[in-house]
Amino acid sequence: MIGIAHGLRVEHLYQPLGLLDPAPRLSWRLPAGTTRQLGFRIRTDNGWDTGDVAGDRSLFHAYAGNALGSSQRVTWQVRVVTDRGDHDWSEPSWFETGLMSTSDWRAEWISAREGDSLLRGAFSCDQPVTRARLYITAHGLYEAFLNGTRVGDAELTPGYTQYRRRLQVQAYDVTDLVREGGNALAVILADGWYRGQTGALHSPAQWGDRTALLAQLHLWTADGSVVVTGTSSSWRSSPGHIVAADLIAGESVDLSREPAGWSRPTFDDSSWSEVALSGGTAAGLTDSPAPPVRRIEEIRPVSVTSLGDRQIIDLGQNINGWVRLTRLGPAGAPITLTHGEILDAGGDVTTDHLRPDFPFLPAPLPAGMVDVVVPAGGPGEVFEPRRTTHGFRYVRVEGLAKGLTPDDVRGIVVHTDMPRTGWFECSDPRVNALHEAAVWSLRDNACDIPTDCPQRERAGWTGDWQIFAGTAAFLYDIAGFTTKWLRDVAADQWPDGTVANMSPCPPAEGLGSPTAHLNGSAGWGDAVVIVPWRLYEAYGDERILAEMWPAMEAWMTRGFTMARENRHPDRVARRPVPAPHEAYLWDSGFHWGEWLAPGEEPGDFPSFVAADKSDVATAYLAHSAALMARIARVIGRDPAHWETLAAAARDAWQREFITPDGRLIPDTQANHVRALAFDLVPAALRPAVATQLATLVEAAGNHLTTGFLATPDLLPVLADAGRPEVAYALLMQDTEPSWLTMIDRGATTIWERWDGVTPDGVAHESLNHYSKGAVVSFLHRYVAGLTPTAPGYRAFEVRPRPGGGLTWAHAAHESPYGRIEVRWSVTGGGIDLSVSVPPGTTATAVLPDGTTRELTPGEHHLTG
Repeated sequence: MIGIAHGLRVEHLYQPLGLLDPAPRLSWRLPAGTTRQLGFRIRTDNGWDTGDVAGDRSLFHAYAGNALGSSQRVTWQVRVVTDRGDHDWSEPSWFETGLMSTSDWRAEWISAREGDSLLRGAFSCDQPVTRARLYITAHGLYEAFLNGTRVGDAELTPGYTQYRRRLQVQAYDVTDLVREGGNALAVILADGWYRGQTGALHSPAQWGDRTALLAQLHLWTADGSVVVTGTSSSWRSSPGHIVAADLIAGESVDLSREPAGWSRPTFDDSSWSEVALSGGTAAGLTDSPAPPVRRIEEIRPVSVTSLGDRQIIDLGQNINGWVRLTRLGPAGAPITLTHGEILDAGGDVTTDHLRPDFPFLPAPLPAGMVDVVVPAGGPGEVFEPRRTTHGFRYVRVEGLAKGLTPDDVRGIVVHTDMPRTGWFECSDPRVNALHEAAVWSLRDNACDIPTDCPQRERAGWTGDWQIFAGTAAFLYDIAGFTTKWLRDVAADQWPDGTVANMSPCPPAEGLGSPTAHLNGSAGWGDAVVIVPWRLYEAYGDERILAEMWPAMEAWMTRGFTMARENRHPDRVARRPVPAPHEAYLWDSGFHWGEWLAPGEEPGDFPSFVAADKSDVATAYLAHSAALMARIARVIGRDPAHWETLAAAARDAWQREFITPDGRLIPDTQANHVRALAFDLVPAALRPAVATQLATLVEAAGNHLTTGFLATPDLLPVLADAGRPEVAYALLMQDTEPSWLTMIDRGATTIWERWDGVTPDGVAHESLNHYSKGAVVSFLHRYVAGLTPTAPGYRAFEVRPRPGGGLTWAHAAHESPYGRIEVRWSVTGGGIDLSVSVPPGTTATAVLPDGTTRELTPGEHHLTG
C-alpha cells in the first residue's frame, strides 16, 4: 500500500457548509513517502470527472462540473499519480452550497419590539425529515435554538462585516433537531457590532438603530418534497433575561427573567408581542471563507484573592473572551464582574489605561468590560455572557460572598477557529515566552476580524495587519480569515481610492465623518497591496491577488495622483519651484508615519497631522508599486506601468532623502530600515546604509528607536546586511525599550507601547497589540532559518543563523503541502541540523559554514 491523497480542502476550509462560490477550488496533500505529483484525477458524485490530468499542482483546482444549485452537497475524491506510481482514490470529502440566489430567500426580515431580545416561531412537520438546513443571519448578533437545543457552536454570529455592502449568512445541518409534529425555532438577538458600540470612538448604532433577523429552514421529507419555512409576521417576541449586551460595555443578565422553556415547542407564547416586518432584502448576503468564531480553550485561574468586599480572579494569561461563573449568590443579588489587564498598586483591577483618550475628544471614554448577573437562585445556575467579549487577565467580582475558588471560574478563550500551523522554541526561556506572547496576542485579536486590541478599540486597523499578516501566516492558517477581511477593505474603499484606517469601518470614522481626513495613510492603506501578497507567499493563492487588483489599482493611483498634484507647504516654502522628481514624491495628505517611536509622542496632534512624512509615504509608494509589478506578472497582467512608477518613486526618494555624500535623511533607525527593506538605495550604498543603521543602534545602547512600521524589518535587515550580532543584541536587550522588557515585567501578550508598563507597574494603553510581536518572524526565518522561496512553501530555504547565546532551536510549520520541521543544536564549532521536507516540495539547506545541500522530500540530517 503506497498511500492516498489526504487533507482534502475546498477553498481554505474542510467540508464547508453553505458555500456560495460557483466554482470552488479543491486542494489536497500528497501521500506520505512520495516526492512529487505527476498527475491527478478528480471525480464528484454529480457527474464531474476531470479524467487523467498531467501536472504537479495539488492546490486550487477550480470545480468545473455542472452548475451548482442551492443546498447541493457534492462529494468528491482525488486520485494522484506520483513518483511512486498510481495511487488509489482518496477518502471521500464534500462541500455543500447555501442559497445561491437572492430569489431562493422566501423568509422575511423581522424586527422585535424595542427591548425584546427573545424571538420565536413555530412550524409543524407531518412526516419524517431526511435532511434539514437552517440559513440564518441578523442585524446584530443571533443565537438560535431548535426545539430547545442550541444550533451549532459558532459564537458572535453572523460576524463583523461592512454591513452596508456585505452580511454573512451561516448554514447549519439541523437534521437531528427536527421532529415530527410541532417544532419551534427560537433566537436570542443582541446589538453586536451592528447596533452596539464599535471602533476607536465607541460609536453606537453605526449601521442601524434596530436589530433584525432573517432565518429560513429547509426540510427534505421522506416522500422527496421540500418544505421551506422561516421568519415572518407570525413570529413573536418578548423581553428576556438579556437586559443589555454590548461588545465593548459588557453584558447584563437577569436570570430570573428568562421564561422557562421559551425555546421549546410546547411553550405558550400567546402573551408575547407580534414582530414587525423590517423590509430588508437578500441583497448583499454572502458566505464566509473563514472558520467561525468559537470557544477555543478554557483556562483555570491561577488564583482567587480577597480584597475587602471584592474578589480578584487572576487567569495568569491575558485573553480575549469571557468568564464562566458556576457559583452564583442568592436570588436577586447582583454580581458585577469588571475585567482588566493589570492590577493597580493596591491589587485591584484597573482599566484607566484602556479608556480611549484622543486629542479631539472632550474627555476619555469609558473602558467598558463590565458584566452584571442577577441570579434567579435556582440550582446549578451558570453565568456565561456570550454576547460580548473582553480583553483581560484579571476579573474583579463584587456582590458575591467570599469563598470563590478557581474551581468556580473558567476563563473562556474566544477567537476565530483557525488551525494552528506554526511553532517555535529555543534554548532561552525568555525568548520562548516572547514567542508565546506574540501567539497569544494574535489569538486574542483574531475575533472574526484582525483587531488592533481586544479591549479599547477592537478595530480592524489596516496598518496593524499589514505588518503582522506575514508573521500570522506562519503561526495560524489565516487564509480564509484574511480573505474575509480583505473583502471588507475593498468594500470600505472610497471612490477616490482612499483605503479606510480600519475595516470594517464604522461610518463615524469613515468617509464624511469628522475624522475622515485621518484616513488614507501610507503604510495603512498599503495593506490593500501588501496583505494579499502575503497570502500569496504563504498559500500560493493567485485568486486573491486578482480579486483585490481593482482595489490595489485605485489605492496606488490615488497615491501617485496626490504626489503629482499636491505639495507640502514646508517644501513649497523651501523650494517654490518644484523639482522634476517631486511629481513622484508623496508629501501631501495625512500619514501616521513611524507611529509610536520611542520618545516621539504626538503631543501636539494638529502639528502631528500637518507634519511632512514624505520619507515614509514615498518609500511605501515605491515599495507597493514594485509589488504591483510582481502581482501583475502572477495574474497575467502587463507589469510595465508599475515598474515605471516604482522606479520613478524610488528615484524621487533617493533625490530627496539621500545627501550628496551618501547619507540618509532623516538619520533615524526607521529610515535606514525602510531604505534596506524596500530596496530604496543604490546597491553601492547598501553597505554604508547598513553600517550606519548598526551605528545608530549601538549609539542608542543597543536599543531600538523604531516605531510601528519599521520594527518588523529591523532585525532581518541587520542580519541580511551581515550584522546578525547587532540583531541579536536587540533581541536579547532587556532594558527599555525592548521586547524582553515586556517579558521581564510580566507580559503574557505584546504591548502597544514600548513603555506599556512602567517599572513601578503603571500601565499605558493596550497591553495586547500584536504589531510589535512581528519580531517573532525573525525567530522563524533567521533563528530557526525557515523561509519560503516559492509561494505556499513549494520551495523553501533552511539557513539557521545562531547567535545571542542560543544553543538550539526548533521550528515547525504546517504548510499547504505538509509539515516542515527544522531542528538545530550547537555542537563544538558547528551545528547539527535536521530538516523534514514534505511531499511535493523541495528545500535548500545552508549551514553556517557555507555548506549548501539541495533537499528532496523526506528526513535529512546535516552537520557543518
